[in-house]
Amino acid sequence: MAEKLNKGPLTRHVPLGFGLLQLSTIGFRLRRTWQLYVLLLLPLIWLLIFRYAPMYGAQIAFKKYSPALGIEGSPWVGFDNFTRFFESPKFQPVIVNTLVLSFYAIIAGFPIPILLALSLNQVRWRFFKNAVQMITYAPHFISTVVIVGILFQFLHPRIGFTAILANAMGLPPPNWMGNPDAFRHVFVWSGVWQEMGFASIIYLAVLSTIDPALHEAAVVDGANRLQRIRHIDLPGLMPTAMVLLVLSTGRVLEVAFEKVYLMQNSLNIGVSEVINTYVYRVGLLSPVLDFSYSTAIGLLKGVVGLILIIAVNHAAKRLTNNSVW
Repeated sequence: MAEKLNKGPLTRHVPLGFGLLQLSTIGFRLRRTWQLYVLLLLPLIWLLIFRYAPMYGAQIAFKKYSPALGIEGSPWVGFDNFTRFFESPKFQPVIVNTLVLSFYAIIAGFPIPILLALSLNQVRWRFFKNAVQMITYAPHFISTVVIVGILFQFLHPRIGFTAILANAMGLPPPNWMGNPDAFRHVFVWSGVWQEMGFASIIYLAVLSTIDPALHEAAVVDGANRLQRIRHIDLPGLMPTAMVLLVLSTGRVLEVAFEKVYLMQNSLNIGVSEVINTYVYRVGLLSPVLDFSYSTAIGLLKGVVGLILIIAVNHAAKRLTNNSVW
């Protein structure tokens, strides 16, 4: 026999010829599809350089970093930088602002792309469907700087559209950008407007994979359009929706830095200061560039995000049997 049992009851001796055959098969596949591996090599190199290599510098979160001494020469201080952040008077407002903006954006922005995809999926007039898709997709490709500039012009207290409308109605013009209570609403709903069309692409792709025979059978059984959406389309979307929800929950502390920073002013700074802008101020704008302190905050943010994504993934798996892993 080619194979012989070893002394152990559960192990087998693998013949040398079988291993060589496997290696030759792998080599043949590599030679046959080497172009695909070359394409895969580029994103892997990018990932190593810009994602994994910077992890070496994360150790300065536990040091009193000095550019003159370098990473290796800087003295260790343990968890002093983390303790300093926890005891800082900025800790509570920064965390609260970040969480409120993040969860507000998830609650407002998560269902709207699904509703848009379900609505477009029911449209049979192709010209109208393509026009709506084009109009809703376009804002995604506008840069954040331009979007904020549009918001400032649109909501300007003297020459903006809302000011003109308020004057026409005999009401005092609102100062949206100077009102702390309005900042979160403007930030979140402008983001929903900008991203809902692009986010619906994934759901439209999933809806296109649903077997049309299910809808035909439902029509024969007398189901109307809303019933078919509820019992066929929504269950088909749920696995993808849960995966996207888990991934977005893992980024709750990653509030868009550019947009928040551009929308900040002295009037709304109390509700607009989030972790990313705070790290930028203490790490690059302060007179003493405190790289260790800002790195500690960034590292803490990553750890919290990892814990959240694991917890939400576990909860989604238990409640809906759908998860990322």
